[in-house]
Amino acid sequence: MHNTILHKHWRPLLLAGLLQGVSWLATALPAFTSPAPPRNRKVQLVYKTTIGNVLTGTKKLELWIPVPHNNLYQQISDLTITSPYPYKLDTAQYGNQFLHLLLKNPPAAGFVISMQFTAVRKERISQIHQSQEANVARLDSSDKWRWLQPDRLVPIDGKIKELARQVVDSVGAKTDMEQARAIYDHVIATVKYDKTGTGWGRGDIYYACDVRRGNCTDFHAIFIGYCRALGIPARFAIGVSLPADRPGGQISGYHCWAEFYSKTAGWVPIDASEAAKNPEKRSYYFGAHDENRVEFSVGRDLLLYPRQEQPLNYFIYPYGEVDGKLFSLANPIVTYIDLNDR
Repeated sequence: MHNTILHKHWRPLLLAGLLQGVSWLATALPAFTSPAPPRNRKVQLVYKTTIGNVLTGTKKLELWIPVPHNNLYQQISDLTITSPYPYKLDTAQYGNQFLHLLLKNPPAAGFVISMQFTAVRKERISQIHQSQEANVARLDSSDKWRWLQPDRLVPIDGKIKELARQVVDSVGAKTDMEQARAIYDHVIATVKYDKTGTGWGRGDIYYACDVRRGNCTDFHAIFIGYCRALGIPARFAIGVSLPADRPGGQISGYHCWAEFYSKTAGWVPIDASEAAKNPEKRSYYFGAHDENRVEFSVGRDLLLYPRQEQPLNYFIYPYGEVDGKLFSLANPIVTYIDLNDR
């Protein structure tokens, strides 16, 4: 049970982040000016799921596989799915799409489901990087409520509220934009992108605050949790990162990012882990998402249809159950090829 007393080894790290914020205060919100209109990237992507052998006597095998969706910055077309068994495409929370397959008395031998599609991804540049006035759509009250709620691994308790408040107070941040920027800078200054050891990658805010290292999921758990603790709606998205220096090949792992809602700018994209890996782009990634990504789903603690055994922490890999219990699946093999000169 976590209480509101700060871990003693957090204090120097928190102090380092607070001192880092002094430079932020001196320059307020460093501006990034896009040198050109938003870029586009068009790729063909193949997502291949291998289902291993199931035990003889299994009565029911269920699979849920994420399917990328359209949004303002991403268009999916030419979706082709190859499966030896019938399946259904459906939509769940937040517009997330998925393939569902129910197989009764499945054969013991494994099989493969392959999904191929074309994605056109547009660089997303928030108005905070531009000179024109924002036309901000008001956030619906139900959406605002949802994106202020805790997730299972991102609680909004007394300790998280205390840490978030210390970060913004240390630099005198008052507005939602200033507070989000202070949190963003603090996370980059005090968390190391490091996938060693165990525990990383779950987006557990307490793990990330304790060890101050992890991957994109851990970076954004802190950012989202601190924002919500201060009353700033924030949400999580996950997909794959397209290597900027290669026109094709295999993609290893996933990538996730976040956005927060500002009264003056609407939903503002951020990518704290990419900023940590590329310090020269710190200003860019506060208010922008590059075109080198494909989004698969939004949100955490996700429920699909039919409802699975337990909510999914996030949804980028296939999820399976046999006779109502978790069935371990290998990570998919994801490959891509560029379809245009960017």
